[in-house]
Amino acid sequence: MTLTPGSYAPDFEAPDQDGNLIRLRDLRGKKVALYFYPKDDTPGCTAQACNLRDHQEELTAANVQVIGVSTDDAKSHKKFTMKYELPFPLLVDTEKKIVEAYGVWQEKSMYGRQYMGTMRTTFLIDENGVIEKIIEKVDTKNHAAQLV
Repeated sequence: MTLTPGSYAPDFEAPDQDGNLIRLRDLRGKKVALYFYPKDDTPGCTAQACNLRDHQEELTAANVQVIGVSTDDAKSHKKFTMKYELPFPLLVDTEKKIVEAYGVWQEKSMYGRQYMGTMRTTFLIDENGVIEKIIEKVDTKNHAAQLV
């Protein structure tokens, strides 16, 4: 199933970098910027996370809860959030349940080599759990502006 604006966002339940269990259904009443990124502490992912961090106040004022998701483990997420003082949860999806539910675990290619990986994509989910917007062309240095 391909997700489109107007469809319900797949519910999920996963621990963040601190072991807190995050469930999408518990965030009803807030907009959620669920952003999928390939890997902790890589240039594009760092630029994206730091841009969201730097605009946290505006996002909060717009009632937007930022949540990052990658297939890295909790230890990697913890190190990444500490290094860059990220104020939002990064979900641990080592079993790839969330990336697969959202259709962002896809074949990629780099230097002629094919491999499976996370496509950098953000889903803006409204207060009722409906996908409002899907951003596939993420501007890592100005991502917050794409959300509000």
